[in-house]
Amino acid sequence: MKALRYQNQEVSVAEIDRPIANGEALVRVTLSGICNTDLEIARGYAGFEGTLGHEFVGVDEGGQRVVGEINAGCGLCDLCRAGDSRHCPSRTVLGIVGRDGAHAEFLQLPAVNLLPAPPEISDEHAVFTEPLAAACGILERVSITNETKVAVIGDGKLGLLCAQVIATTGAPVMLIGKHPNKLHIAERRGIETLLLEEAKRRAREFDVVVEASGSPGGFDLALDLLHPRGVLVLKSTFHGLTEINSARIVVDEISVVGSRCGRFAPALELLRAGKIDVENLISDEFTLADGLRAMDRAAQSGVMKVLLRP
Repeated sequence: MKALRYQNQEVSVAEIDRPIANGEALVRVTLSGICNTDLEIARGYAGFEGTLGHEFVGVDEGGQRVVGEINAGCGLCDLCRAGDSRHCPSRTVLGIVGRDGAHAEFLQLPAVNLLPAPPEISDEHAVFTEPLAAACGILERVSITNETKVAVIGDGKLGLLCAQVIATTGAPVMLIGKHPNKLHIAERRGIETLLLEEAKRRAREFDVVVEASGSPGGFDLALDLLHPRGVLVLKSTFHGLTEINSARIVVDEISVVGSRCGRFAPALELLRAGKIDVENLISDEFTLADGLRAMDRAAQSGVMKVLLRP
């Protein structure tokens, strides 16, 4: 089968053996999405080698259309037995840690990781389940009510999803970014927006700030926006080190919360109910055979989601 691979510091479309399930589920991929994490891995982030990709929709061996949670646990530790493999110390992660990913004609995952994709959700929308779940994960980590003043830094795919998810709580949300056309996507959903150069005028105003810009400078801006004892939620990951001014965190007693993967069920329900605009987050679609050009396109400034169709 064809697969988009990162090996020996190079990305290529390669012919490899189809996976042998070995007690797991085999899924024929119908659509996958290129994520910023894929681009970072291709720059050396996480030390991963193999098939890239972790956002997908496909069809299992029983003919069921499915999406799949990306963390595959050992099934034996306390976390796995409690039904949450996201921090299993022995976990593999689809296309990120120790497990070939979704930019391929087939993938394998434990059957317990698969969830049916409701028929109301098109493939083009279902492929957003994983990043939307990551946005939903914020609500697992931080208490947000309709009285919580929230800012989201970053008008890329993740920032737009985070702002839309938080808006479903009734909380007043401000999305901060550099691109008026992207901010307009949030505005159409009733979300207030602000250009980055104007953001410092809102210093010490917010209870919660979500950093989803993918830029190290987003951390300092988040500290500017938070009032004392506010909560900073980190969604961005970077290749390399990020400098942090810990004195500001101590003096203002800021709580810093990491947020990575979320549950798929809430994300699927939001998509089924039409509460999240993902249609306007799609920039382009390529065949898997044209995966190198797709990666180049996804890396271009201003480009949103690029899809791959095997």
